Amino acid sequence: MAIQWLKRLLALLMVAAFTFLGVRVWDSERGAPLHIWHTYVPRELSAKELDAAGWKQYLEAEARIFDDLRQQVSQHLAPDERAPVNRYFVGSPVYPAHFAQDWNRSYTLEPDGVPAGAAVLLHGLTDSPYSLRHIARLYRDHGFVVIAIRLPGHGTVPGALTEIDWETWEAATRLAVREARRRIEPSAPLHLVGFSLGGALALRYALDSIDGKKLSRPDRLVLITPMVGITRWARIAGLAALPALLPPFEKAAWLSVMPEFNPFKYNSFPVNGARQSVRIADALQEQLTRYAREGKLVKLPPILTFQSVVDFTVSTKAIVSALYRRLPSNGSELVLFDVNRSVKFGQLLRSSADIALSRILPAAPQNYRTTIITNSDSGTNEVSERVIEAGTGAATSRSLGLSFPPGVFSLSHVALPFPMNDSLYGLYPDPSEDFGIHLGALAPRGERNVLIVSMDMLLRISFNPFFPYMLGRIEEGITGRSSNATAGEALPR
Repeated sequence: MAIQWLKRLLALLMVAAFTFLGVRVWDSERGAPLHIWHTYVPRELSAKELDAAGWKQYLEAEARIFDDLRQQVSQHLAPDERAPVNRYFVGSPVYPAHFAQDWNRSYTLEPDGVPAGAAVLLHGLTDSPYSLRHIARLYRDHGFVVIAIRLPGHGTVPGALTEIDWETWEAATRLAVREARRRIEPSAPLHLVGFSLGGALALRYALDSIDGKKLSRPDRLVLITPMVGITRWARIAGLAALPALLPPFEKAAWLSVMPEFNPFKYNSFPVNGARQSVRIADALQEQLTRYAREGKLVKLPPILTFQSVVDFTVSTKAIVSALYRRLPSNGSELVLFDVNRSVKFGQLLRSSADIALSRILPAAPQNYRTTIITNSDSGTNEVSERVIEAGTGAATSRSLGLSFPPGVFSLSHVALPFPMNDSLYGLYPDPSEDFGIHLGALAPRGERNVLIVSMDMLLRISFNPFFPYMLGRIEEGITGRSSNATAGEALPR
């Protein structure tokens, strides 16, 4: 009898597997066709090569990659691919090489005089060094030398993410930190700033440096929506690529295939990108659990994290449960951006979003400071800072002089590092720069299936109305002084 039930179970599992694969093949094959920027894979330095290389060697290798990109992709476009909307078309207004600076590439910012410290900036998945340039300028203006590395597989073509692994990103992080430490005095502070994937890499490096005698210890971590945990779909995304093992179904290796009109970020996303997200998040959580058990987390530097309460990409709950609840009392702080509770969306707002904050926050007191940016009252878009001090649970509030823009019901995963006047993602783009498109200023209205991308993509907020506050809080960690940033303050250029 037991054998019969086992056979039935195996049969059901096989039917389910074949059904899943069949649906996956059907779903992928009915999508947009693959182009050369999906199939071409640049030759990046391996993790072993990165560990043996210096900053100069990395920049030389990067220059070769971009030369090959022009020759192997831009010069081989089909006639219908030579369109203004294509970032790989030399005649496109969003062609990155035409700009005064191609922010897809690694860069350094040098202060006047001897550097007071160094900051390593690590961008997010599918992103580029562009995403942290405003924070880079803040550090530069305070006397820090800035090392902003292009993580391998990024800034070129989305096909580059089909064969990359997170160990290579780790090696690139180590290279950037070596260069940062080389440029400053031994006693000067070292800060790591990471956005999304970059946040996971910064935290991972800090943990590795506890036992790694050859790794420089950072003095402070600034994490922006760090990839400590990810969504459930990413955990099964690897199975979605199984049909791609057969050449006729190569599109199954992609979770999304979209036009590439963003000059500094991929729109298309391969399954391998999700798979590497799972791998680094799992490794990070395992290491945090092990180091907490061994009492090693007391050696971590203070961590300042900025996170939206609602986040479609990373798990806000995991940041609290896997990281912050394990931290010692070392001056760390978690800053949460709440949903806008004054918008009149009525029943259109999911109940899960409405109660997200209460489900995330543990009972006070905690070893870390908690700051919540939320509505001053339910009838206005103005926001206040509500602070719950570490250890005591004492709470205070103050008005920030900042507001949710009309119609904005929350921040998003991609919005936090960009001010309202960012030239690409801002609601009010800085006219002194032009990157060929103003993604944050678009307010599309019209019929469905008319645009080349979904309305959902265009409506996702891409700027942070509370960026001056965030910048001011980062500045406190640089100078040691309270900044009290408000909406009227000038952003660093």
